[in-house]
Amino acid sequence: MADKHSSIGGIPLVFGGNVFGWTLDRDRSFAVLDAFYEIGGRMIDTAEGYSSWVPGNKGGESETLIGEWMESRDVRKDMLIGTKTGMGGTPGALNPEKVSNALEASLDRLRTDYVDLYYAHRDDLETPLDEVVSAYDAALKSGKARELGASNYTIERLREVFAVADRLGCAHYSVLQPKYNLVWRGEYEGILQNLCVHRGVAVLPYYGLASGFLTGKYRKASDWDGSSRAFALNEFAENGGWAVLKAIDDVAHETGATHSQIALAWLAAQPGITAPIASATSPEQLAELAGAASLRLEPDQLARLSATSA
Repeated sequence: MADKHSSIGGIPLVFGGNVFGWTLDRDRSFAVLDAFYEIGGRMIDTAEGYSSWVPGNKGGESETLIGEWMESRDVRKDMLIGTKTGMGGTPGALNPEKVSNALEASLDRLRTDYVDLYYAHRDDLETPLDEVVSAYDAALKSGKARELGASNYTIERLREVFAVADRLGCAHYSVLQPKYNLVWRGEYEGILQNLCVHRGVAVLPYYGLASGFLTGKYRKASDWDGSSRAFALNEFAENGGWAVLKAIDDVAHETGATHSQIALAWLAAQPGITAPIASATSPEQLAELAGAASLRLEPDQLARLSATSA
């Protein structure tokens, strides 16, 4: 999956499945998934924990809806599905028995006998890395996972994983999913980015649109009063977000592209990035996001955006 863009199939955009069972019910989820498929979208990101934060949910709702959709449309063979275990970073969540059981449960909900990508959602600081690496290597060797990934790992821990995997002769994580966008850059850029480029690790960043902040629909903090994403939006606004929006305004005026398209095009142009992850809640929103796949920003535009958000 490390080849730039080509390895995800179709358009270089991964659909973020956290909206399924949260802001989208079954019928609307199917409508958006149908639209994603029709425009050439072929990769979906989900997790066993999506969307456990919704009152009345217990987790697994996203996987269940995706599985029902793939089965009803007979498209499993066309799709690349990435899912995760260990969302809360609970100590012991990545021990071999729990990883094995979690993967089986995800496969059942997804109505498939394999996932294309299986992540450690968050680092487990209790389980010895020998055991974590062995657990994921076993998932790969069984054929139940076709690639392995890590989400929210620090550079120090990712280096340790590589060292342990090399020592044990096991597979290491070949995909990283960091929190990364035009506003939030410090967790990925620098030594972590360099490591991914050097080791050929494909990077699929989440929060590509900063919880909607980079779409340009918010122009003051009161615009998101009462939103379920208010905490994240406040974080992005306080991290220099308003200046970034002004820079995107300028590029939008020059190109005629939307704010979402510009934010995703900037992200896709960064070293190590295979494709951004982004969500939509309607076919119309999805069509807009897909426009980022063909948008190529000029070097000067990329440089100005980067300088504003550095």
